[in-house]
Amino acid sequence: MTETLSRLYLRPLHPLHSILLAFPIALFSTGLASDIAFLNTSEMQWSNFASWAIAGALVFSAPIVALAALGLVWHRRPRAMLYFGLIAVMWIAGMINAFQHSHDAWSSVGTLGLLLSILTTVLALVASWIAFSYGRSREIV
Repeated sequence: MTETLSRLYLRPLHPLHSILLAFPIALFSTGLASDIAFLNTSEMQWSNFASWAIAGALVFSAPIVALAALGLVWHRRPRAMLYFGLIAVMWIAGMINAFQHSHDAWSSVGTLGLLLSILTTVLALVASWIAFSYGRSREIV
């Protein structure tokens, strides 16, 4: 009976995975806040700050994509597939956002840059919600 119960509950994420997952949440949301500040003030330094925050989020997201892929191979369950899909789409949208922010400051943010920043922030938050919500399955490493 206890073995069945222990198999049903998700164990916490590996500590390294948890630490790395905090960075995209903080950095993508920082990029979003910087984009909003740039749109309100037209101060070009906010666009530069957003570019660096997005680049940092991508650096720390790459190992998370690898860990999520390992979790997908290891567990092969719907929750692990959803988590990997969200993390992969977050990373791809973040890369497109980084390319968008590499333009000059006046055209980098705009509508597309702001929408991509919102998308990456929401995807990071939803993926972390799935990763940290301990449910009734053992799916994410």
